[in-house]
Amino acid sequence: MYLILKRTADVLLALALLILFSPLFLVIMLAILLESGRPIFFKQERVGLKGQRFWIYKFRTLYQGAHEVTNPQAMVTPFGSFMRRWGIDELPQLFNVLKKDMSIVGPRPTIPEQVAQYGPFEKQRLDMRPGITGWAQIHGRNAIDWPQRIQLDVEYIEQANLIKDTSILLRTPFSLLNGKENTYGPRGQNVDFVGAEELPVESPI
Repeated sequence: MYLILKRTADVLLALALLILFSPLFLVIMLAILLESGRPIFFKQERVGLKGQRFWIYKFRTLYQGAHEVTNPQAMVTPFGSFMRRWGIDELPQLFNVLKKDMSIVGPRPTIPEQVAQYGPFEKQRLDMRPGITGWAQIHGRNAIDWPQRIQLDVEYIEQANLIKDTSILLRTPFSLLNGKENTYGPRGQNVDFVGAEELPVESPI
């Protein structure tokens, strides 16, 4: 019953937010075009429920043709940095929610190369649809290391219910307000599951 109610809430909330934020989408698209041209969006392959692969959508935040992955902050456009700080670049994932790739709340989806390194404990993250926000996000976003993130994600999956989902949604804006230092990981780098930097070059749609 929980999963049925969760999916119903996902669809209704995603539709409502897309309608509410439609003017903001237009402003963001124009700002990206004026700052750095096309493409406006990028897509990247991620792994979701039960290991199923899908394309995740975001607003483009990197300079076109950026290839330097050891210093993410140097790759991000000024407006892209603003979007990342406030999580605005994630808004196109509302379409992923409607497509049933993702949920509003759940573990953040990771790339196939990371999932290939998972052991039995880490694979529990794949027992629920990935989310736009989640239990790990409100506890530090990228400032916490992967063992902590995975522990929090598994904890969420074991305890998932509508009350917890609602709590995460309500706490997400406060996490963004209080988490400027959490946009990137230590020393300005998002360290991924296998120890390299977690900011691959964006792929235009």
